[in-house]
Amino acid sequence: MTDDDTRYEAVSSRDARFDGAFFFAVRTTGIYCRPSCPAVTPKRRNVAFFPTAAAAQGHGFRACRRCRPDAVPGSAEWNVRADVVGRAVRLIGDGVVDREGVPGLAVRLGYSTRQVQRQLTAELGAGPVALARAQRAHTARVLLQTTALPVTEIAFAAGFASVRQFNDTIRTVYARTPTELRAEKPAAAAAATGVPLRLAHRGPYAAAEVFDLLAAEALPGVEEVTGPPGARTYRRALRLPYGPGVVAVDEHAPGRWLEARLRLADLRDLTTAVHRLRRLLDLDADPYAVAERLGADPGLAAEVAARPGVRSPGAADPEEYALRAVLGPGESARVLAAHGTPLDAPDGTLRALFPTPAALTGHPVAGPLARALADGTLRLDPGADRDEAALGLGAVPGMDPGTAALIRVRSLGDPDVPDPDAPGADDAGTRPWRSYARRYRAAARRG
Repeated sequence: MTDDDTRYEAVSSRDARFDGAFFFAVRTTGIYCRPSCPAVTPKRRNVAFFPTAAAAQGHGFRACRRCRPDAVPGSAEWNVRADVVGRAVRLIGDGVVDREGVPGLAVRLGYSTRQVQRQLTAELGAGPVALARAQRAHTARVLLQTTALPVTEIAFAAGFASVRQFNDTIRTVYARTPTELRAEKPAAAAAATGVPLRLAHRGPYAAAEVFDLLAAEALPGVEEVTGPPGARTYRRALRLPYGPGVVAVDEHAPGRWLEARLRLADLRDLTTAVHRLRRLLDLDADPYAVAERLGADPGLAAEVAARPGVRSPGAADPEEYALRAVLGPGESARVLAAHGTPLDAPDGTLRALFPTPAALTGHPVAGPLARALADGTLRLDPGADRDEAALGLGAVPGMDPGTAALIRVRSLGDPDVPDPDAPGADDAGTRPWRSYARRYRAAARRG
């Protein structure tokens, strides 16, 4: 969407396809909403539009209690864009500003703090601190409404520097006190194990295909998929900045979200864990844009029509996925047994974290890749420059093009990687969604 009149049409029709793509605020009420908000459509002259929730908050607008605009899927634009703004948004989502501050974000991007501030503000209407603040507010609301933790613990777990800052932010964003927000806790939340979450997605979601892939790739001890098709649960152990965690996601969902539960050694990792889970499951994708583009390709049109909402899954741990892609399933299992990090409290069949690159630098197969990851020559984190990473993968001794392409799709979350198994099928007609075209072709081969 390029103009405000078109955005207003989306608001008037309550079009959920644009939730997360932009936000609108009502000057007469002082609140901001998602495009699909069910409230009465305000008059055009009273509406302002913002690219992010942080920008709306920065202009003094409060989150709508009815549509909860802070809980929408992220904009699919940041999955596609490989420039500094896209990289910055992905890093902020991963919690880098909370852990390392704006200087740490700038170092990872290779820009000065002033340049990062200027570029983000110009495009998103908010700088890195404001974007991180909006994210912290959402994390705090989730913890207030899904756990019985004391408010003081929630303040620091959400990333706030002080309880006063936490209280002020909650009042500003939600126009309620933390106690009032907690009073809205769903009845089922108190009985839940871990932190229960609804992971929103945009449009149709082909959960069966995603869970089929997760089941086929699951590494025993680190991951498992249980239950019958249509009602499966995916569980895995996660290595997070402050400690390990275990996440569980259900295949069946009653609405436009997936039900998840997180058990974390340190709740400060909640934002990071959610971000990595969303990348793994490709929840911020825009299936409408993908279908429109790929559905026009004669070789893909039938599959696109038959399989709405196909996703291009990413990786919960980009470095782990890359190493496992090089090792293969059998050797990955042997490496896990020999070098894995045992969980302090095993959770069912989940008993360990996959080894770090530093632990595998001497491995005869994975060693070259592990050394490049361990010394920083190759970066696969959310803020990595995709073009530089592609060159780095190509420079790893023994790296074949097919494995490098797979790592680009999964570890880097690149939506536009050509398919080495179908080079003639990739042309300008499938860009910038060639990674999704791979998934449709794979589905067609399976029948």
